[in-house]
Amino acid sequence: MRKDFSRLPGEHIITWLLCCWDNGASSLELEGREAKQLGSLSREGGIDKAIGKKAQALSLWRRLLSSVRERYPFSEDVVCRPGKWTTMERGIQYLRELAVQEMVYYDPDNTQLPTDPDEVQCTRPTWQKFVQSAPSLYANSLAVIDWKSEEAPTVDEVAGRLRQYEESLSSSLVSAVEKLSQDIRQLKEDISYSSPVQTCIAAVRSKRFSAPERGYRAYTP
Repeated sequence: MRKDFSRLPGEHIITWLLCCWDNGASSLELEGREAKQLGSLSREGGIDKAIGKKAQALSLWRRLLSSVRERYPFSEDVVCRPGKWTTMERGIQYLRELAVQEMVYYDPDNTQLPTDPDEVQCTRPTWQKFVQSAPSLYANSLAVIDWKSEEAPTVDEVAGRLRQYEESLSSSLVSAVEKLSQDIRQLKEDISYSSPVQTCIAAVRSKRFSAPERGYRAYTP
């Protein structure tokens, strides 16, 4: 079980937290002494110590969020992985990481707030961060997308739209490649057809010019 929730060397904290969520940290209820028995999960002493700090039974997910918040009380101290994503699935993963980053600083006593990263609302600031991290292939198209309703969609809803967008983009690209292939095949056929004709024309021209030349040479005073 410990290996499912252990942070890899060099792994960003938010990436690690999302991995723990995906591995079922929310469904694992632990008392303080049980949490301490997990040993070092985060590779940071301050976070590991805080994980087993509360004695009552809590989900590992809640313990992880509160321990990171205790170790890093300011949101500016915890950042998602920098750099641009290269595939849509990696982009969606980054969007989910932004949701986790926001959840770290949720009020733990507010039961109205979501406990699932995929149910977090994708606010305009979150969307802007996502677009800024997009490669040029996607950035211009994503930048013009706006929410029609006043209430922001959830991360899961946005992920669904992004997958649909990726599918339509891929279909358009496939159609363009097929059209280009057809054009190239047609061009090759045209060249192949025109070569014998050009050879025939060249032969006719050769005969037309060689006949007078032979006649001129035959007439010798």
